[in-house]
Amino acid sequence: MIKASAIISIIGSGTMGNGIAHTFAQHQFKVHLIDISDDLLEKSMLMIDKNLERQVTKGVITLIDKENTLKNISCFTDLEKGVKDADLVVEAASEDLAIKLKIFKDLDRLTKPETILASNTSSISITKIASVTQKPDKVIGMHFMNPVPIMKLVEVINGYATSSAVTQSIMDLAKMLDKIPVEANDYPGFVANRVLMPMINEAIYCLNEGVAGVLEIDTVMKLGMGHPMGPLQLADFIGLDVCLSILNVLYEGFGNPKYAPCPLLVNMVNSGTKGIKSGEGFYTYTIGNKDLMVAEKFKK
Repeated sequence: MIKASAIISIIGSGTMGNGIAHTFAQHQFKVHLIDISDDLLEKSMLMIDKNLERQVTKGVITLIDKENTLKNISCFTDLEKGVKDADLVVEAASEDLAIKLKIFKDLDRLTKPETILASNTSSISITKIASVTQKPDKVIGMHFMNPVPIMKLVEVINGYATSSAVTQSIMDLAKMLDKIPVEANDYPGFVANRVLMPMINEAIYCLNEGVAGVLEIDTVMKLGMGHPMGPLQLADFIGLDVCLSILNVLYEGFGNPKYAPCPLLVNMVNSGTKGIKSGEGFYTYTIGNKDLMVAEKFKK
């Protein structure tokens, strides 16, 4: 069992990494946030500070809570120093198999034998990741949802060799973070993205085939299906490059044409159009905030 006094190392300080670090630190864990440069870590800490301030303004936490949360986070650019004392490592790097395999090979060498190694991957096989380590029984998926401090779900994914003790430890840990863990097994896309991504892909096909425009498609799904956000806006929020990567994992994993990414999505990503992160996707976004306007070139 991972205790409240545990050290949690987070690899990757992007949107997911800083959200995971924020969440652990807010629940009084000592967090080591690791990335390849001080600049990236500085930006991440500024984002965590901003998000904590938003929680203070809304009355979710106090100013003292914010200060204590920030004190619980230490930053590292040296992987070895950042993980050598960790009880749990959560990898939140890019959704790229080669990158993840390299990280887990290094973690296998640099961490304590008893350290649990978790990946925040949204689709890549936990079994494949675990195969490059000498302790596959201690490798597991811990898939948080974005934005991490707000979203309750944690998808806990068992690899082929993940021990039941490790699974129970991560399930218990998620509850300590005030999250709701749901256990799943290691198949492409797990549960969340195996269901979500085909819906997003089909919405893109509807747009590509001229069935309806961006606003119309999203409005149907919001008003007709009760979704808080339409699938095209959600794709922008997730990142079109991430959506494409996950669809490719599903397509390659199952070999079923129903998972083939829509050519429009492929072209958009190839052009550098990635959603909110690039300022334009199915919508265009004003600089400095998440306000959106319909992208003219995709209007019906």
